[in-house]
Parts: sequence; C-alpha cells; structure tokens
Amino acid sequence: MKPRLPELKLLAATAAIATIASLALAASTPATMSVDGQRIVADVSPVTSAGQAYLPIRAISEASGGATTFDPLTQTIVVQRGSDVLKMKLGERTALLNGQRISLNHAPFTVRGRAMVPSAIVAQAFGSSVKYDARRSRVDVHTPGVVVAGAPDDSP
Repeated sequence: MKPRLPELKLLAATAAIATIASLALAASTPATMSVDGQRIVADVSPVTSAGQAYLPIRAISEASGGATTFDPLTQTIVVQRGSDVLKMKLGERTALLNGQRISLNHAPFTVRGRAMVPSAIVAQAFGSSVKYDARRSRVDVHTPGVVVAGAPDDSP
C-alpha cells in the first residue's frame, strides 16, 4: 500500500522537526530552572538555543500546580492548570488553549522521552512570567498565585 501525499508530508515535516531538535540539542547549553523561586530538578534539563528556552512541560506544569498527560498514539500533550487547558501535538505549530487555536513559534519535540515546549507557550498559556538568562544558563518561571514548598533556590 502506497503512502498518500498528506502522510508523506506529515512524515517529512516530522523528520525535519526531529532533525532541527537534534541540532538544537547538540548546539545547546543545559540550563537550570526554577519555578516560583524553587529549583526544579527534572530528568531532562531545559534546552536552550539561539536565545530560546525549551522547557520540559511536565516538570514545569507539576511544579506550578498543574497536571500533564501524554497520549503516545496521537502524540498529544494535555496540560491542565486550574481551569486552563492547553492541548498540543508533537511536531505541530498550532495548539488549543481553552478551546481557542493559538500559533506556536516552534513545535513541541521530545528529548529522552520528555516533551519540550517553547518557554513562550508556558507564559502565554498560564499567565506566567518566564525569563531566560543566557549568560547564567538559567530559566526562571513565576506563576501567578502559586506558592511552592520545598528547598530554597540555590542561586546566588
């Protein structure tokens, strides 16, 4: 059975995204991250490249009081925090935020099995402030109305 043109286009787009993500990862510097002043330790560090930070969405979501699910069959990521729901697909530059279509500058991708999303979508979706300090290779996320208990941040 021959693949149809839309399937070939999807395969080509996915391959292109994976290649770009691999190159970005190879050229990137691992960054540390904190959410609301608390250092977050995740099994995958944020990836930074060309002034852009890509965050492991599950770690950020859970640290800020949200929940993340992933459907491997559809490659769909669902993040819920309070009444806000963000739905994204790996490799696609569109998402749904509370049912409204939004455009992403960069498609979500995976690093060692973890979904990585541009920091801008975290800020847009949940009203968070996300700051990336390239000099210190550090990502700070501040979520409105969230207090996280735990060890104090280790930044100077």
